[in-house]
Amino acid sequence: MAPKQEEATQPPAASAPPGKVAYAIVDVEGKGKFVIELNLEKAPKTAGNFIKLAKQGFYNGLTFHRVVPDFVVQGGDPNGNGTGGPGYTIPFEETGLKHEDGAVAMARKGDDKNSAGSQFYICLGPQHQLDGDYAVFGKVIQGMDVVRKIQQYDIMKEVTISDTRPHL
Repeated sequence: MAPKQEEATQPPAASAPPGKVAYAIVDVEGKGKFVIELNLEKAPKTAGNFIKLAKQGFYNGLTFHRVVPDFVVQGGDPNGNGTGGPGYTIPFEETGLKHEDGAVAMARKGDDKNSAGSQFYICLGPQHQLDGDYAVFGKVIQGMDVVRKIQQYDIMKEVTISDTRPHL
């Protein structure tokens, strides 16, 4: 069951592990796990927001509601249709990170760069046309084969955070 969307207007204070990187382990039901390296140095607010939501269990049970072959896999919407979020938005953070294969970035509403909340996407191949317009905050470093198998409405069983690099 998806968490209830809150009526908050500000993001929760981000609590990131110490250091320049952290890791998110995403367990996709029936597919396996993949690891995202979160760049706390270049994307402290964006990565911190993702970490906070993951630690709260926000992503657990949500779906990958959008899958576009050779483009992106997108999830993190409690409504499951691309319209939901955590009840707040975060300001756009220009990280300088590029939309390479496996890059993880925040989705947003329309042209409003400051409308990201909880939805994120993973690039399936380079998507440089998106560089500078969406906040890239991480990269899949293990399990990209799992990401490529994700189909629309596959479920994120659990998203956990680690300050040490996991080995799947």
